[in-house]
Amino acid sequence: MRLSDFRLEQSLRMGKHMQSVVFSLIIINKAGGLIYNRDFHDGLNKLSVNDYLVLAGTFHGVHAITKSLTPTSLCLSPSAKTGIEVLETQTFRVTCFQTLTGTKFLLFTEPHQPNVDVIIRKVYELYADYVMKNPFYQVEMPIRCEAWDRHLGAYVRSRQ
Repeated sequence: MRLSDFRLEQSLRMGKHMQSVVFSLIIINKAGGLIYNRDFHDGLNKLSVNDYLVLAGTFHGVHAITKSLTPTSLCLSPSAKTGIEVLETQTFRVTCFQTLTGTKFLLFTEPHQPNVDVIIRKVYELYADYVMKNPFYQVEMPIRCEAWDRHLGAYVRSRQ
């Protein structure tokens, strides 16, 4: 049992209600550039635009390094190797979903948020529907799409 699962179980036994919170979303292109960021909840400290750019580039580099650290004894094909998928602290969890094209979706949530994989897949589905199918969007460029923002915001609000 992971430590976070143990803490959740303890809290539930004690009658504490754990709030499910999605703090923010960051999308990083395959070159490590920040193409989207949005805050949904005030639980995390605010970052400047420059800090988001640094965070995107740093995470991209660390993700690439951790992908290359996969033990050779596992005999995985290069496409089966992954980098960091989850980074958990006492106050938040970062979940990374990397698409086949190399775009990374970083979802910042409360550490005990259930079904994060379902949430991040739905975010990707919305991205495919409202960003990638937008004839005015240029791939790998910052995302500026009202329909995407509106549907993403509605979905995240419905989950909280």
